[in-house]
Amino acid sequence: MTREAMPRFVSVLLALLALTACDPDPDPGPGDDPDAGDVGSHDASPGIDAPLPPRPDAGSPVCGDGVKASSEACDDGDVDSGDGCSATCTVEDGYACPTPGEDCVPIATCGDGVRTGGEGCDDRNSDSSDGCSADCVIEAGWVCPIDGVACRAAACGDGIIAGFEECEDGDAPPEGDDGCSADCLFEDGYACETVGAPCVETECGNGMVEGTEPCDDGDNDTGDGCSPLCELEPVCSDGVCTTACGDGVVLPGEPCDDGNTRAGDGCSPTCTIEDGFTCELTEIEPPDELALAVVYRDFRGYDLPATGSVPRGHVDFQNANGTETGIVAAMLGTDRLPVYAKEGVSSATTHGRPAFDQWYHDSSMSMTVVDRIVLARQADGRYVFDDADFFPLDTRGWVDAELEPVRNGGHNFSFTSVVRYWFEYGGDEVLTFRGDDDVWVFINGRLALDLGGVHGPLSGTVTLSARASELGLVAGRIYEVVVFQAERHTSQSSYRLTLSNFTSSRTECAPICGDGIVTRFEACDDGVNDGSYGGCAPGCMALGPRCGDGATQSEQGEQCDDPPNVGGYDGCSPACQLTERCGDGVRQAEHGEQCDDGNDVDTDTCSNACLTNLG
Repeated sequence: MTREAMPRFVSVLLALLALTACDPDPDPGPGDDPDAGDVGSHDASPGIDAPLPPRPDAGSPVCGDGVKASSEACDDGDVDSGDGCSATCTVEDGYACPTPGEDCVPIATCGDGVRTGGEGCDDRNSDSSDGCSADCVIEAGWVCPIDGVACRAAACGDGIIAGFEECEDGDAPPEGDDGCSADCLFEDGYACETVGAPCVETECGNGMVEGTEPCDDGDNDTGDGCSPLCELEPVCSDGVCTTACGDGVVLPGEPCDDGNTRAGDGCSPTCTIEDGFTCELTEIEPPDELALAVVYRDFRGYDLPATGSVPRGHVDFQNANGTETGIVAAMLGTDRLPVYAKEGVSSATTHGRPAFDQWYHDSSMSMTVVDRIVLARQADGRYVFDDADFFPLDTRGWVDAELEPVRNGGHNFSFTSVVRYWFEYGGDEVLTFRGDDDVWVFINGRLALDLGGVHGPLSGTVTLSARASELGLVAGRIYEVVVFQAERHTSQSSYRLTLSNFTSSRTECAPICGDGIVTRFEACDDGVNDGSYGGCAPGCMALGPRCGDGATQSEQGEQCDDPPNVGGYDGCSPACQLTERCGDGVRQAEHGEQCDDGNDVDTDTCSNACLTNLG
């Protein structure tokens, strides 16, 4: 190039560079649109492309698009929480999300109430010793027919205490009437302390609470809270009766009291309503008979001399005659027994307070016998005990010990008795007594009837409404009536007690079918009880079709049902699925299989017995 041409070449080059820099409509590349961030600031003119919206970075993850990015724990194709994959694409507790874009699946765990896989049961908790162990294995002596519901005893008589069973005495089949009933529940009068061993009779009065006894205070007194028959009683003082849970008397503040201290019947040992029950206070349906505890004390007549270690007969028995009122005070003593009122005063038939106090207290002068007196219900609703020849201690007491001869008519005379009863005052109660000898009736601790002395049969009636103020009675409250009697002469003995309209209320409990709680009185309760597969039938008294009923329900996914479904080789699993076996296509050499081709052709190289055919 000549020196003259150089300036001209430089000028052309600069012009080309200027044209390139001033191109009014270059083809923009991605991200080069100057108006990309201001789409709404102007309109596109005809023939001119509109500005493009911003586009996300192709490398940014989007939760909910069904594609699991490296920063996401899951992506099920939506942004809903509660389905296993949260709105932020994290896996929620109790779920697994193995496949992106598809629904997550719950993780089966022992204690979730759903029996899956190798679980033999699942009662919706992780406790053992309730039939379904902490690792969801059925425990010995139990059955667990419904998932998510409490297990129950397999059978009474199997030697294992389970469910609501209280005892197992080794009877197979269970018999009852020996302390452990045919339903494996305690029977009164027995203690069953060792599983598989016979129950033993208890001894009320030894001061030790045994078996079904709610109390045992070791004495023969009534009205002290524990009767001589080891039954709980109310305790009354100064017009107020306090009750103990289990005495059957419901006072304000007690949710229930069904007359016992046993669990599982609706009213607990602490008088609270148990789960699965409803309890109502109701007037007791009049029973056919009213059996009341009675305490007898047998005395020897004063005409009998001392013999050996036995002192002379009691001075107040077989010693004098004549009707005599005023022997006892108008109020009971603090021990709820009559107070002698003739101290220092002439008495025709008694001989001082020390002698009288022995009438209703245990002493060397008497022998105590505890029994029941039974009042029969009449057609008009009254309860009556009537015995014109009242000799309850014949062949008992001193006569049985051969320390007193039988008397007139071959009977045992000379005894006292005490009977107590508690009632809710309503205003129409009437008590009538006819008999001999002494009879005193106290109501609310006050003397209501005085038939004292040694005499033939006398009668007396107490109409409580007519004497309510005198006796301190208020409607709706609980009061005590006590009948003290004494037979003191060997001529005759009669006793007729009539109680009219002496009613009481007691708690009646019943199971609630449909609350999902299985009680002793229900076969099942799943909360629905519609009889569907794996559920409970209406009424809660029977199970619906289920795995374990012995019928294979293939439509429910059962492959087998051969109770007890314990699994094992060639068996049926607890979930009613076939276990490892000849024919499953897997050779189990440990079970003697030489081959397993998974078919039922017996003539091919592998027989139906999973043995190699050599021919």
